[in-house]
Amino acid sequence: MKLDRTLKEHFEDIGNDHVSAAEDTPLRPDAFVLDDDEKIERIKANVREIMLTLGLDLDDDSLGGTPDRVAKMFVKEIFGGLHPKRKPKSSTFKNKYKYGEMLVEKNITLYSTCEHHLLPIVGKAHVAYISNGTVVGLSKMNRIVDFYAKRPQVQERLNIQIVRELQKVLNTEDVACVIDAKHLCVNSRGIRDIESSTVTAEYGGKFKDESIRREFLEYLNLETKF
Repeated sequence: MKLDRTLKEHFEDIGNDHVSAAEDTPLRPDAFVLDDDEKIERIKANVREIMLTLGLDLDDDSLGGTPDRVAKMFVKEIFGGLHPKRKPKSSTFKNKYKYGEMLVEKNITLYSTCEHHLLPIVGKAHVAYISNGTVVGLSKMNRIVDFYAKRPQVQERLNIQIVRELQKVLNTEDVACVIDAKHLCVNSRGIRDIESSTVTAEYGGKFKDESIRREFLEYLNLETKF
């Protein structure tokens, strides 16, 4: 009993402090045994049970379709990045024009979900790399951010996963990512601080050098005009 209570307190502390113990998203070995339709049916039944437990009347026109909508949203949308088959294909090209400076894609809109309370994380990701002879299409950087965001996340892990994927795609360590996001598990519950946001960063290769890192951060402060 004492052990159970200690474990419960341990898990509660991890969730409240927004800590993760793994760089990879924790998945069971049988994570993809069920297909999407089977997962949707199971989740629908569980959401229905939760709503009934809360005392909601599922015969109401507004609520009747909610379990089905939530189940489809979980599997096909907000947690769609869990399935490796949805990883975007990232075509690369030779850097024929010999561009040797950093390339920065900033203000990438980011929607994710806190894995501790299943509440939204909303913010911006700023990604940069220095080519070692290979470049990637600009939209692919946005798609990589979106893919890893569409899963239960902690922000630090999301940073790492974006950088690791781009390092693999571009065959270079010289990749960086800064994320500035609001967590609704902080803004709408608990402390309910609506003004605070969380900033995290992951720097690889040349971006660990202070001058290169400073240049990257200066790019982020430039005002974008159209």
